[in-house]
Amino acid sequence: MKKSASTLIVNTVFGLLFFYIGFVNTFWGNDPFYGLFIILLSFIFFLPIINLIIEKIPQKTLLILKILLGFFIIWSSLGVGELFDKIELMKISFPLPSYESVGKD
Repeated sequence: MKKSASTLIVNTVFGLLFFYIGFVNTFWGNDPFYGLFIILLSFIFFLPIINLIIEKIPQKTLLILKILLGFFIIWSSLGVGELFDKIELMKISFPLPSYESVGKD
């Protein structure tokens, strides 16, 4: 069964979002294995190889599983994972460059 372009775009966007959440939790959290687990789960959303394997699951069941998985990742990242605190730690670790001294020769 062919997937529409909008379905592929939505899957890719959510896959990248969940990959980013896993990346932040891996390097700026107190549990890097949780972040790696989220990264592995994100592959379900945007890898075509996984889609070939999952084609054997009925479409409606797959949609329900992806929605439940997405809610689980967002809930666990925002609630238990303290995602916003980790994003602040990330911003402190990688500050934006200062351009104030450019051109003051």
